[in-house]
Amino acid sequence: MNEEQNQEASDNHTPPSGGGGVEGRSVGIRIDIISVVPDLLQSPLGHSIMKRAQQRGLLEVHVHNLRDHTPYKHGQVDDYQFGGGAGMVMMPEPLAILIEKLQSERTYDEVIYMTPDGDSFNQQTANRLSMKGALLIICGHYKGIDERIRQKFVTMEVSIGDYVLSGGELAAAVVVDAVGRLIPGVLNDETSALLDSFQDGLLAPPVYTRPAEWRGMAVPDILLCGDPKKIDAWRHEEAFRRTEERRPDLLSDDVLGKT
Repeated sequence: MNEEQNQEASDNHTPPSGGGGVEGRSVGIRIDIISVVPDLLQSPLGHSIMKRAQQRGLLEVHVHNLRDHTPYKHGQVDDYQFGGGAGMVMMPEPLAILIEKLQSERTYDEVIYMTPDGDSFNQQTANRLSMKGALLIICGHYKGIDERIRQKFVTMEVSIGDYVLSGGELAAAVVVDAVGRLIPGVLNDETSALLDSFQDGLLAPPVYTRPAEWRGMAVPDILLCGDPKKIDAWRHEEAFRRTEERRPDLLSDDVLGKT
């Protein structure tokens, strides 16, 4: 079974009371997202594992339409930038009104702004955010948001890559997915997330499923030997080999010391 099939198989079971998870750890994350085009987030967060995480009460995602909170006529949320130049800028007041409203209702561990000039999002960041209780994500649009909002409210700036999207919504969906699947109880097999690529600084090793021989290509004999220690050693060796070939930049001194 793949991750999706494992999750489907668990749907017939009663969701764990209070979300289950690790003892002493309050399971469940609330993520609020501010957007000017909230419909962009419906599909990526309304299906598959993210949908089931929300149904089980392990993840709450609330998308807020910024235009519903602007004090300006006709739902205006952007204006020309000072100094001239192409592109509109999201105005500070609508954002401040909505952020302060949300902050009056709860305390956020991080106020995250999705921006190309933010820190690169990686698995370690996802791990850290998955231990939080409440996150607020601001999706930029047009030429971005007024710098004063970044100075006054934002505690963390995140980029999902060195390219520019039309807005921060798809980037926010990536963050929610990467973080949400790490919440204990979201995946049927909680060890699955711990064995993902990048968790130990290496890419994942190759994987195989039935049949053992397909179109003249056979599954490596080691995977059929029934010896977990030998299989784990093979997987680690293959993970290192693949990382060395494809992403040598990931092989830090710490990772090299573990091989």
